[in-house]
Amino acid sequence: MARLHLFDLDGTLLHGSTAPVEISRQLGLEAETVALDRAIAEGRIGPPEYAAQVYDLWADLTEAHVSAAFDAAPWLARIREVWAEIGKAGEYCAVVSLSPSFFVERLLDWGAHAAHGSRFPAVPFTEPVDPSGVLSAAAKVTIADRLCVEFGVARADCVAYGDSLSDKDLFAAVPVSVAVNADAHLTGLATHSYAGRDLWDAYELVALPAG
Repeated sequence: MARLHLFDLDGTLLHGSTAPVEISRQLGLEAETVALDRAIAEGRIGPPEYAAQVYDLWADLTEAHVSAAFDAAPWLARIREVWAEIGKAGEYCAVVSLSPSFFVERLLDWGAHAAHGSRFPAVPFTEPVDPSGVLSAAAKVTIADRLCVEFGVARADCVAYGDSLSDKDLFAAVPVSVAVNADAHLTGLATHSYAGRDLWDAYELVALPAG
């Protein structure tokens, strides 16, 4: 049976940072977004409130800013190589993140079979963000179930990669998980733990032997 590898983005594929922080850095608003990241990580605000506040910060955001943020972001090494290997093995990889869909979906070009983020309007913004489209930790499980149907696998065939509170529900829902540079919220929950900056090394913890 093929497996589905489910990757978080912020703090997982991005080392020590988040997509909103990288986007805000392009606008000179990094400190404000770091404060928001801290607030949501500590549970002081929820995803809809977070989305509304970064949306307000990004009034002047352009597609050029987003491209520059994506290109300059601190990605783990060998993401594309891992996803190519997963595909070569007849398996699937998807990114499921609370970050904006317009950033997350760029990873389809790197070889992800699916990419889901919080639904934001197109850049530059001409309409408000819809709170109903903002993802949560629980929504990650719902999306994972939908992807299982799409790819013809079961929850039992899933591997989750994450780093923080937003991954807790998914780690509890699937049998195999890899904590990547994770914080205390995932202590004791993950099947495997990895600290470093190379996704290949994390993937090798769950890679199936050839043949």
